[in-house]
Amino acid sequence: MALWRIRATVDDRPGYLSVLTASLALRSVNILAVQVHTTEAGAVDDFLVDAPDSMNETELLTAIAKGRGRNAFVARAEAQGLADQPTRALALAGRLVHEPDTLGEALVALLDATEVRWRPEPLSGGPGHDAERMRLADPAGGSLEVLRTAPAFTPAEYARAQALVELSSAMLRRGREQSTLLLPDGTELTVRQATADDLDGVRGLHERSSAATLQRRYLGGGGPTDTRLRRLLEPSGAGRTLLAIAGDRVVAMANLLTEGDLGEVAILIEDGWQRRGIGTALLRRLMAHAERGDLAAVVAHAAADNVAMLRTLRRLGAGPAERDGAMVSVTLPVPVERPVNSVDPVVN
Repeated sequence: MALWRIRATVDDRPGYLSVLTASLALRSVNILAVQVHTTEAGAVDDFLVDAPDSMNETELLTAIAKGRGRNAFVARAEAQGLADQPTRALALAGRLVHEPDTLGEALVALLDATEVRWRPEPLSGGPGHDAERMRLADPAGGSLEVLRTAPAFTPAEYARAQALVELSSAMLRRGREQSTLLLPDGTELTVRQATADDLDGVRGLHERSSAATLQRRYLGGGGPTDTRLRRLLEPSGAGRTLLAIAGDRVVAMANLLTEGDLGEVAILIEDGWQRRGIGTALLRRLMAHAERGDLAAVVAHAAADNVAMLRTLRRLGAGPAERDGAMVSVTLPVPVERPVNSVDPVVN
């Protein structure tokens, strides 16, 4: 038996698909997978089939024609074609998460394209597709032209390609938001947005932090559970969590939680990395994010004896402060405009 890929247009009427499958079955062709692409010309059925070794392309085309299939395309298939289309698309999406600059290769694999051409100029007429050509915006700049002689591109394939483009764009945006923090002693830290994958690293930060440091961060409570840490890593709404990383070790975490147009910030820094300007740098970035999110103000809660935190808040332009027993709540007005640099020197 041999693997073949078949694509044919069938009238979108009851029973017509069964006529085609019956015609194939009469010739001992076993259908392993099928996808249906809706088009204006009818339903385009895409089959992966197992046919007798003696069967050739002409005989397959004849069987398709007798089954009322039109505009047929037939080609030999490889074993990797046995993977269903959703699995294939998810695997390519997973690769793009880690390598967002491999969009062109992902499109070739997803669409079985002949080639993908990159052009420096942006799309003039917007994205779209015809039978042999698909035009897409390149998130990294310029545009992409995906070529395939046969079979003709379908709207479903164009939608899948656009989904990969959007994923690549999101990952590139996240990558651009990663920056380098230069400490006064020349040490460089990576600052980036947290994701759910950072749970182990943030858990390690908490395990290495002293009881006093955890008490100042959580205002008397112990360290958070994994469930709470997951919520802190990916806060809802306009919230954001930033991490400062030395090598592969998370040394600080800063959180911005939001409700409506108000935000609340908090920070945890590993004991050995405190008083080096990391807290100020992270909070400045969170304030810049609050500005982009159109928040009206941000509040920080700190113990009254947490001199370092209160000093940092004053450095950032703290407004009114209210004391309630051993806790102080400080309001930080969100600036109207503030530039954000990719590399910031730290000044204590």
